[in-house]
Amino acid sequence: MPRYEYRCRECGATFELNRPMAESSAPADCPEGHGDTVKLLSTVAVGGTAAPAAPAAPSGGGGCCGGGCCG
Repeated sequence: MPRYEYRCRECGATFELNRPMAESSAPADCPEGHGDTVKLLSTVAVGGTAAPAAPAAPSGGGGCCGGGCCG
């Protein structure tokens, strides 16, 4: 379940809630009981390595303009 971060406009507290994506824009009450909150934009860091790119097709072989079928 996604985690969303909110900030209370009254007291400045920031807090997180786990809720379904369908409820991401629903109002969220501050843990201190205030109702004037705003959802913050979160940045996501993704780690890992990229897969190597597929090798290019050899020149002059295949394809309409590379294989001689056009002319």
